[in-house]
Amino acid sequence: MELKDFLVKAKKATYANGKALRVNSTRIASKDYHYQETINKDEFIYHDTYFGGLNFIGSEVVYKNNNPIWGMNYFGISLDDSENNNAIKNALRPALCLVGEDNKILPLRGPKKFINNEYKYTFRCKGTLQEYSGEEKIYKNNKLIYKLLCNGGEIK
Repeated sequence: MELKDFLVKAKKATYANGKALRVNSTRIASKDYHYQETINKDEFIYHDTYFGGLNFIGSEVVYKNNNPIWGMNYFGISLDDSENNNAIKNALRPALCLVGEDNKILPLRGPKKFINNEYKYTFRCKGTLQEYSGEEKIYKNNKLIYKLLCNGGEIK
């Protein structure tokens, strides 16, 4: 249970939170977010690194006592470049702030469905925290303008 709870806190405190500050890049041209917390005497660290903007690729890794224990890879693409900033502001970040609210088993991205005026966000996933895959989409007035694929799981 501690990994799920930690993921929810970390995701809400980093990219989803539009006011969160990025940390120093770990690789050339990367954009990085970092969150850490001590839970039951164990040190948990969440690190999200991505590259790009309209089309982007990245990964999230959770460490427990400096050992990687969980990860996610993702690739997203804007299908309407003129809508990218509006989609992030009106659909993506607000949806990502709802991580874990309707899927406590797989708190990976946002809820199954989120609507904000003409924007609709959807996220479908299958598997377990040990091995999963998912697809995220954003529509404006029922036209697909963004999609993301993700997968990952437990690291041993």
